[in-house]
Amino acid sequence: MKRLTILLSVGVLLATSAFADSRKDKLDGRLKSAATVIEQVMATPDKAIPSGILSDATCVAVVPAYKKAAFILGGQYGQGVVTCRTGSGWSAPAFVQFAGGSFGWQIGGQSTDLILIAVNQKGFQDLLKSKFKLGADASVAAGPVGRSAQAATNLTMHSELLSYSRNRGVFAGIDLGGTTVTQNSDDTRTFYGTNIPFSAILKGSTATPSGAQPFVRTVAKYFVQSKQPATKTAQSPKQSKPSH
Repeated sequence: MKRLTILLSVGVLLATSAFADSRKDKLDGRLKSAATVIEQVMATPDKAIPSGILSDATCVAVVPAYKKAAFILGGQYGQGVVTCRTGSGWSAPAFVQFAGGSFGWQIGGQSTDLILIAVNQKGFQDLLKSKFKLGADASVAAGPVGRSAQAATNLTMHSELLSYSRNRGVFAGIDLGGTTVTQNSDDTRTFYGTNIPFSAILKGSTATPSGAQPFVRTVAKYFVQSKQPATKTAQSPKQSKPSH
């Protein structure tokens, strides 16, 4: 009987370990997909995110295959990752989930790649929260594409978050009003081994695990700060270098 109990206990431990490894693999895959989404969006400069928005970004959230479906009652759902700009680069990723619903006579469905960009400190503070609602707690607008610097400037003055969504490679608007963004505590625990506070991750207090480094490097590659204040003892504005 004792031997049977031991064998059952070992079996449970092995099954639990295999399940944890499977979930970790899914998170690694999500991070890889998120990096691919950014690479693909930025592949065509004339239809990519404008440089002014890239340099002003305080946080970047990517949701690969964000799903929206409807049959009389509509629903939206997606799992994503967020990284924020810190004094030493971009933070380790935090895991988030998007969920929303709508009412009315509707039918259909779509899956899009979604990028949500915080373009000021208010947007940054919103993404530090463990839960907030788009449109109610944080203003969100569809971001411009290409080299429309003026449009980018106008939007960043009036919005906290800008959204970019692609359906089969084509940019298409998506209504995110009423969508709730929450920290995914289960995924955080699986990836980091403990349920680290959301703000601790995004403020740069947590080291970036090796599995997340390709995603963070991809964000740093494109979301470069083009302007940096000069100091009295350092280089002049013309000589200043962009920081990641």
